[in-house]
Amino acid sequence: MRFDADALAFHGSTLRLADIAPVIDGEAVRGAPDIREVADGWAVEWPVEGGQFRLEVERRDFGGTQGVAFRFMLDGRPTDRPLSALGIEIGRAGPARAYLRTGYHSWDGSFYVTPDRLAGDEKARTGFAMTQLLPREGDGGVVLAALRHDRFQHRFSYRPAADDFAITLETLWDHAPQDGHAVSEWFALFEHAEVEDGLRAWARAVAEASSLPPRVSDERITGWCSWYNLYAAITEGNLLDHLEGARQAKAEGLPLRVFQIDDGFTPEMGDWLEVKPQFPRGMAPLLAEIAAAGFVPGLWIAPFLVGNRSRLYRDHPDWVVRQRDRDEPLAYSRFYGEFRWHKRSEEYYVLDITHPGAEAHIRRVFRTWARDWGCRYFKTDFMNAGSEFGPDRARWHRDGLTRIEIWMRMARLIREEIGDALWLGCGSPIFAPVGLVDAMRIGRDIGVSWSGHQSAESLLRDQTTRSFANGILWQADPDCILLRDRFHELSDIEVDSLARFAGLAGGVLMTSDHLGELSPARKALLRELLADGKARPCDFPRLGAAIGRPDPDLIVQRVRGAPGGELVSLFNASDHPFEGTVLGAGTVSLRPHETSTRPRP
Repeated sequence: MRFDADALAFHGSTLRLADIAPVIDGEAVRGAPDIREVADGWAVEWPVEGGQFRLEVERRDFGGTQGVAFRFMLDGRPTDRPLSALGIEIGRAGPARAYLRTGYHSWDGSFYVTPDRLAGDEKARTGFAMTQLLPREGDGGVVLAALRHDRFQHRFSYRPAADDFAITLETLWDHAPQDGHAVSEWFALFEHAEVEDGLRAWARAVAEASSLPPRVSDERITGWCSWYNLYAAITEGNLLDHLEGARQAKAEGLPLRVFQIDDGFTPEMGDWLEVKPQFPRGMAPLLAEIAAAGFVPGLWIAPFLVGNRSRLYRDHPDWVVRQRDRDEPLAYSRFYGEFRWHKRSEEYYVLDITHPGAEAHIRRVFRTWARDWGCRYFKTDFMNAGSEFGPDRARWHRDGLTRIEIWMRMARLIREEIGDALWLGCGSPIFAPVGLVDAMRIGRDIGVSWSGHQSAESLLRDQTTRSFANGILWQADPDCILLRDRFHELSDIEVDSLARFAGLAGGVLMTSDHLGELSPARKALLRELLADGKARPCDFPRLGAAIGRPDPDLIVQRVRGAPGGELVSLFNASDHPFEGTVLGAGTVSLRPHETSTRPRP
């Protein structure tokens, strides 16, 4: 991409981003700018009320791809006038057949949006962190994305604009101090001939811009998690039974690393140092037995959540975030009917990490779990609770921080207290904790059916559009694979296909099924997917190819460097039979939801 100063537009070989205007607190500012060339690029300045809006553009290389980087700033705004958001409007971006709508956290889906979907899907009209435009003609795409994510949340809003899209890109300032000078992060804008390789080039740029190097290991995070089999009905007894099954599987040569106890051992959210009567010895002896069996002991926690019936809230009601317009707790979620999440609380509040007492408490929790209980794998869940609310709704103990600066206080605290233990972020901002987490959940809970709210549909959508960061920013966690023969609504073909789809992705590979009760065929499948326990991220060479085009709904995965050589997996995710030739692999016939995995010719 190049910057055309005369037209005030960015040009690529297939796409053009034009009609650029400043946006302050959600309102576009119209007017003729002053444009001048500077040492490394251009400076574009608009007069605004009481000051000046400035767009700085410079030429930059992104992994061998030439593009531009830009940032924007606001000077002269009175220091006592709160700033909510700062950004630019791109009045015409196209001609494009689709854009990538990126969700902010694990469960906030990422998917390509075509013009027909934009009109009827409210969620599709707002994304975060980055986007990618697919040209109407030609291959590849244009990446438009922030390079740092640990200080601000970046919001993208989309709307139709004649035959193109209009995009508003905003940095959420959240009323943080600006001293008359507010400056955004740098944004990347570049074109790449390959869709997924372009996304990978951006991920590498994010890694380079991060204040901490990513925690990426060649050793894959594998093992067992209690949730999708036992759910909250865990006891010391049934966990030890599953541990024995996992120990036998490990003795048979399966490279399983982690044995993780999920939600259900604490009485209420927030009371993380108390355990239910089903654990009469407490957690330290149980985690010691897990370690003695040869596994990394793991526990689940939702550090931002505080139940209204917890001892913590009863003793310290001032430790939760309050509503901005009234002196009441801000409820992240509510359960007023029959289902109360196997706990007593009707409401769940957000721990105010800016309160010294609350910070000291949660530090003690992680320190105790790591040092006294022996936890070496932490799955932190519902992490989005700490980044969902801005100053329009939330009142924190300490003002003057953006929502992400607040969130990062918790993230940095966790890493400080757990040391070098493994950490999986779940329900978490995707790109903010680079360098802190080892793994990141990239989709919703997998569920037990092919379609619906928590199902295979989420996995198929989110894994393909987020896999590009696997092995660059963190290990991607597609959630547990299902291997049992009963107690789900999937066919044998679907179980096999989904396990291969998640397992071949090369990131986290966990299951919740009793490893001592698996059929020989399913145990063989798990052995095949685990291979030698090394992390080998796959690629999706046809990512975006079918978007907005009459093309078969076929997902192609390619795994390089596997023990048996390069693999290609063809997954017919549609409800119709597929027959054709893909990537020179010969003619293949696939039933609906069926996968064929073979060495790459």
